Amino acid sequence: MRLKSFHAKTMSEAMKMVRQALGDDAIIVATREEEGGGVRVTAAVEEDDLLMQQARITQAAPRHVEDEEDEEPEIDVSEVVADALHRHGVPAALAEQLIDAAAGLDTDDPTLALGAALDSMFTFSPLHDKRGATKPLVLVGPPGGGKTLIAAKLAARAVLKKRSVGVITTDTVRAGGMEQLAAFTRVMKVKLVTVEDPDALSGAFEVNRGVDVVLVDTAGRNPYDAEDMADLKALLAAGEAEPILVLPAGLDAMEAADMALAFKALGVRRMLVTRLDMARRLGGLLLTAQRARMAFCDASVSSKVAEGLTPLNPVALARLMMPVEEKAPRGAAKPASSSSKKKAARSPSSRTIP
Repeated sequence: MRLKSFHAKTMSEAMKMVRQALGDDAIIVATREEEGGGVRVTAAVEEDDLLMQQARITQAAPRHVEDEEDEEPEIDVSEVVADALHRHGVPAALAEQLIDAAAGLDTDDPTLALGAALDSMFTFSPLHDKRGATKPLVLVGPPGGGKTLIAAKLAARAVLKKRSVGVITTDTVRAGGMEQLAAFTRVMKVKLVTVEDPDALSGAFEVNRGVDVVLVDTAGRNPYDAEDMADLKALLAAGEAEPILVLPAGLDAMEAADMALAFKALGVRRMLVTRLDMARRLGGLLLTAQRARMAFCDASVSSKVAEGLTPLNPVALARLMMPVEEKAPRGAAKPASSSSKKKAARSPSSRTIP
């Protein structure tokens, strides 16, 4: 399904534009009055229906070969952004808001337009590892989200920046969890403290007082299990610390949002995204951040400890969501017709965040 917005002075004019562009099978998703006058209608149509409509228009229109070879097709920024949002499974209501925000910008770069739209609707608050003690970061989230690996990545990043680091684990139940983190910290020559209850965690915070970066790896918690969440709440009350939700990409949109809301009830305000190297549909992350009102902080795009963890910003997220267009190498022969366009890749071929 493809989404597209139309602006006109009256509703009848807007509906006429919808029918001309998308055909009689178009479905009206939303309508609204514009502040400066007129109306905006967002409509949707199945890809097969749209292709048939475009074929009918092409067959009926006169062809001017010479003009086609000389003219470069104009980029419809709103349409490119709408296609990207649809490909990532962004819910229609949220997609419409992003399309409207992108359409109001004076740019012909779809990536920048989408980045600005994301910036207008979401908060981006990266984690910092500056010199000087700050609040300990407690990594929380569902089982299998990658908290232990993120603890190692954050520790490695701080060590490379010559920061003092303290690592604490409360994950004493999961088989191999503590051993995995111990292996990481041993290589970095960072001391690992193991605790089993809130009192011990409070003592570990005191031991690490004055350390630049203090990281706490916790066991995965079922957000729908009252006992699990009560245990986590008790841990978070052990000292002044900030819980960070570690959530993998690729989850069902509504499921991920419900999980985030459960952790938000315990004071979580920022979300660190993992497994971006194994996800090609990011709509669930946008819905999660919107519904839970959480800020994006950092993102992990690699399973290697020494790389693939970076602060997340609007343009970086937009680049992950936009298709990567193939470019001919320098000196390569030009295609026979300048009007022909190379197809954009359906998913990003690289998961490196600028």
